[in-house]
Amino acid sequence: MKSNIKDIALIGGGPAALLSLKHILKSNLSVHSIFIFEKNDRLGVGMPYGEKGSCKEHVANVSANELPDLASSFQDYLHRFPSKQFPDFADAENFNPYLVIPRLLLGDYLEDQFDQLMNLAIKKGIQINVLKNTTVKDIIPENGKNARFKIKADNENEYPVDQVILCTGHIWPIKYEGTVKGWYDSPYPPSKFKHTTNFPVAVRGTSLTAIDAVKTLARLNGKFTEIDDKITYELDPSSQDFRLDLFSTGGFLPALRFHSEDDAYSEEWTMSPQEISEYKKNNNGFVDLDHVFEINFKLPLQKKDPEFYSSIKDLSIEAFVEKMMGSRERADSFKLFKAEYEEAEKSIDRRKSITWKEKLAAFSYAMNYPAKHFSAEDMLRLKTTLLPLISIIIASLPQSSYKEIMALHDAGLVSLIEVDKESTVEPNLEGGGNYFYKDNNGKEVKKFYQVFVDAIGQQQMNPEDFPFKSLIFEEMVSPAYLKFKDHEKGKELYAKKEENVIKSSDENYYLNVPGLNINDYFQSINSMNKNMEGLYIMAVPFIGGLNPDYSGLDFCDTAAAKIVESLANCEFPINNAETVDKVEQSKINIL
Repeated sequence: MKSNIKDIALIGGGPAALLSLKHILKSNLSVHSIFIFEKNDRLGVGMPYGEKGSCKEHVANVSANELPDLASSFQDYLHRFPSKQFPDFADAENFNPYLVIPRLLLGDYLEDQFDQLMNLAIKKGIQINVLKNTTVKDIIPENGKNARFKIKADNENEYPVDQVILCTGHIWPIKYEGTVKGWYDSPYPPSKFKHTTNFPVAVRGTSLTAIDAVKTLARLNGKFTEIDDKITYELDPSSQDFRLDLFSTGGFLPALRFHSEDDAYSEEWTMSPQEISEYKKNNNGFVDLDHVFEINFKLPLQKKDPEFYSSIKDLSIEAFVEKMMGSRERADSFKLFKAEYEEAEKSIDRRKSITWKEKLAAFSYAMNYPAKHFSAEDMLRLKTTLLPLISIIIASLPQSSYKEIMALHDAGLVSLIEVDKESTVEPNLEGGGNYFYKDNNGKEVKKFYQVFVDAIGQQQMNPEDFPFKSLIFEEMVSPAYLKFKDHEKGKELYAKKEENVIKSSDENYYLNVPGLNINDYFQSINSMNKNMEGLYIMAVPFIGGLNPDYSGLDFCDTAAAKIVESLANCEFPINNAETVDKVEQSKINIL
């Protein structure tokens, strides 16, 4: 029996919307029409894979063999559109599926897949309405009328729909950029960096976002040369005083890609809603972080690497992190970076995984789904212990980026400065910013930079940042909270006025985590703790509190599958979408 749905709105037309469309078409849903609202001029690419987030030098941390199944494979795409811009992808027959993909090329592929899936939808009798260059200003509940929601767009039109899936992607809030010369609140779009900088530049962060900034700024002030797989860097004559200072609270550079033996991430790796429910019944209403760590890290590690498992099997989460981080903290950052590169190269050459890193990445993916059932204590443990290690390991920095960073380092043009968590950056009245921090000896330091780039990556957003105010006003969305298992612990933190710890009217204590409240199917939960029919949230900045590792195509794929399962109210297989013949584009309504 098919579930009948009149109209679905995808708010945002990037990768999350693409994967939502894929699963809608694989389900038993009977859909009349789909509205796709995209604020930019392309579908599928989102921020990361188009000009808003990339230049030619930027590469994804994903290879073809790691992509979710779509309408056709990446190799099939290369057969149809061999790349002239990227020579490694010009020969579809002989390309290396383990090679990381340039982000702009990946965006072209995802855009092509969106076209194919829309054509498939038309063949199935679904009306597709595409609204590019259109920003959604509000989503208005209709309170029992023919449609549940009215989508209000900046073209002054309103569109009634039954179901809404929020796929709005990354958000980079503007604080001082545009008003303070030389201050950049993010490295995006990279095209905004147009001029040489003949002076030191401060970059806050060492994540992949920071590496994006480094790659762009380096090219503005000099050039990389590759000879016999060795990359060197030379400054332009006009930029002799250029250098990059990277500021990091951890003092680490991201870990390198290595050979992975597992298939692309699978929904089967996660605890099912039934398993979660059963576990909670027997464990005071919570899923324990230690349990998830055991079943999604230690047990898989025992099967794949018994020797390493034996060295950590009796360690608590805290002791495991201390063991893995201890050696890192004692090493020079760039020496460690080089050693990890050599380890990763051996892994790739031998086609043998670095098992503990692979399983930790798998754990990070799998723990998203039970995380909203953690106690407040466990969420605090996760954020203060495991996540700092995970954020380094899962970065999977491509080897080409490593070589460029080391070329800059060898030229004496990049340094990493470890700062305390209380460090701040303040805009300078004459431009740029002043960095305030304590050095390793506890001495207070103030450094002025003519250019400052905030590159710590996507931050979790709070309900007050949510753009669709009618949903807030009608209380169809609500803040996310986790209850303390130990009442006395919650009471103690509340008495200390710990930030984000609150007391409820029934004398229980909760941790207010960033973002909005959602259930296991990414359905919005209102202020009365009721699931909101027809409203789903997979906008990554607004679900990070309950989904601690919430980025990437794999996450979007599994999240979309769960949303559509909820819409269809039944199980359905997640297989390759069938390859379809081209349908005349005139049948897609470009509104």
